[in-house]
Formats: sequence, C-alpha cells, structure tokens
Amino acid sequence: MASGNGIDLFDMTFIGGGPTGLFGIFYAGMRQARTKVIESLPQLGGQLAALYPEKEIFDVAGFPRVLAKDLVARLKEQAFSANPDCAVHLGERVVGLSRSEEGYWILETDKGNRHYSRAVIITAGIGAFEPNRLPNEDARRFEGRGVTYNVASPQEYVGKNVLVIGGGDSAVDYALMLEPVARSVTLIHRREGFRAHDASLKKLAESRVTVKTHYELRSLAGDDWVREATIFDNRTGEEMTLPVDAVVIGTGFKASLGPIKDWGLELQGNQIVVNTKMETSLPGVYAAGDICWYPGKIRLIATGFGEVATAVNNAKAYIHPGSAVFPGHSSDQAAKR
Repeated sequence: MASGNGIDLFDMTFIGGGPTGLFGIFYAGMRQARTKVIESLPQLGGQLAALYPEKEIFDVAGFPRVLAKDLVARLKEQAFSANPDCAVHLGERVVGLSRSEEGYWILETDKGNRHYSRAVIITAGIGAFEPNRLPNEDARRFEGRGVTYNVASPQEYVGKNVLVIGGGDSAVDYALMLEPVARSVTLIHRREGFRAHDASLKKLAESRVTVKTHYELRSLAGDDWVREATIFDNRTGEEMTLPVDAVVIGTGFKASLGPIKDWGLELQGNQIVVNTKMETSLPGVYAAGDICWYPGKIRLIATGFGEVATAVNNAKAYIHPGSAVFPGHSSDQAAKR
C-alpha cells in the first residue's frame, strides 16, 4: 500500500534473512504486518545456508538434531505460510538508514534502491563476514584450487584425502562431516585440545579422523590443484608431508558491522545495544539475534527466536499505538486468520 506521497511503505522491514529474520517474518505475518526482508546474500538462511548447510544443529527446541539446510527449509516454510505476501529482496545490501520528516525509515541499498518502512528490525546475524585466513602464501595461492573455508556439499569430497585446519567447532564439524565420505581426513590444530562442543569431541574421538595437535601448515604444493601439504610440529619443528586433494581451513570468520556502524545506533563492540523490548537507540528500529547486545546476552539460534518475537510485537505497538504488545498465543491468532 503506497502512502500519500506515492512511496511504497511497509510496516516492518527486516535487514537480514537468517534464522532469526525468518522467524521474524513468520511472527510479523501472525501480527498482520506488511513485511519486507532485505538480504545481502543470494539466498535466505544466512550463515546456515551459505557456510554450514550440512552442519548438524543441536540447540533448537523440538529438534534433537537437524541439518542446517533442513532447519532453513522448515523456517522458510513456516515464515511464508504465515506471511505469503512478504516482499523478498536478495543480493541487496542496506548501506544507509535515515528517517523522513514524516517519521518513516528510508533504507538505501548498494543497488541504488530505496525502501520505506514504518519500523525496521535488524536481524543481520554477525554482520558482514569473511574467513580468517592463515598467514600462509600457499593457502591463498590455492584458494579455489583445493583450498576452501567451508564445506557446502560433503559429496564433493567423496574418495578424497582431506586436510582440515583449526581448533574450534567449525573445524571439528567439518572433519566429522567429511569422515564418512572421504578416503582420509586429517585434522591439525596448533594447540593441545579443541574449542568445540563436548558431544562433537566425543564423536571425534570415536571416528577414524587422524588428529594431530601442535601441528601447523608449512606449505602446499601442486599444479592446477593442491596435491600435497607439508605440516610441522611447532614444538620440535619436525615436518611431514601428506597427499591431499582438498584443504579445508576451519579457523572461523571475522565479522564487521559494515555500514551499520554509521547509522547512529548505540553499539557495544560489534553489536547493537537494545533494551528489553529489543528497541535500539533509534525510535522504531529494533534488533534481534546475534547482532544485538544486552547484559547477559547469549548467542544462540534459540535466543534469537525469542528476541525477534519480542521485537515484532513491540514494533506492532509502535506502528499502531494502542494495539496489544502481546496479542495472545500463536495458536489463538492462527485460529482467527
């Protein structure tokens, strides 16, 4: 519905279409809000879809375990069943946020487009992200030629010798993901012990993954594709060379707020400060999920679901003063639709 001056004005616009944003779309549909989502990636689902589609998720209520790509599929089904008219803009990054004289928000994107919304809910995850690259020239030289920073499809590694580098959840998850299909998987970490979930470490100990702690990458060799890796013990300097068909660097990703940091929001490091209503320091702008901060904040998908429901309900009351912040349980709302 266009406003009086001819613009196409939405009730709520989500910046980011990851798990938190998708659940927000669902809840906005339950609140009968005209909704839009703007996502910088070419698909919805955020990191789960772009980086970890085959990763198992354990901390979402109702799913003892679920593949990331399957969780995204269920969230999309839920979101667009409740909110079928939600406008979706993919591959478009919001670079500017300003308030009009009439009080609505203007969102400018890198495509030169302008979007207009009464309320804005920032669900951009950890923000813009890029891999933590190793300080190793060979690793960079073979990027795209056997060296990668995530595993999109385990089937691409069938029968291959794989070296996985890293000591956190990502590296351990990648090693476990590839172990059933690869010819061999070697996991190296520069320190003793791994910063991963206990359940994952138990599976790692029971797997056929070769684990080498205190080892680092020295060099890679090959032609048009990586063929071997030389690793070394950082205590003794002793080297060994492994035949490899693929090297997965699971050292995580670094995040940046990018243009968001220039929008006048109160920040705590790389996160947006919110209150108990998920309100930011700007009126009508809310944040939920990994990108928001408040005392006691825990970064979990499950936490983001609750935060975005709170944000949507309070945004509804902001847009339509006098409307209930809590309209009742979703089963009651669905029955009225």
